[in-house]
Amino acid sequence: MSFFTRLFSGMGAPGHQLVQPAEYKARYMDAKTPHTLVDVRTPEEFAAGYIPGAINISLQELQQKMNRIPKDQPVIVYCRSGNRSAFAANMLMQAGYTEVYDLGGIIDWVRQGLPVTR
Repeated sequence: MSFFTRLFSGMGAPGHQLVQPAEYKARYMDAKTPHTLVDVRTPEEFAAGYIPGAINISLQELQQKMNRIPKDQPVIVYCRSGNRSAFAANMLMQAGYTEVYDLGGIIDWVRQGLPVTR
């Protein structure tokens, strides 16, 4: 995620927060905390590898498929580098989701040696 995306993400749409890969793994994966993990990349990108437990709803289809994402639990979004996920997090907040976290990009996830399903 670029410096400017991190600096300005969430401005204008209060509430969405960044979550670091290790923090997500500890808080949600390891602790088995109920949540929805959404990969907003294209189906082709998703098929090449994704974070275990993720559902794939591309950013282009997010508006039409939000009904697949429960509003009563945390929602964590990610993409390739963090740009689309920041946009998706803001869209979800504007649609009334109250607990939205931006995990950034799968690039950082992989760089930290965290698991990927292929």
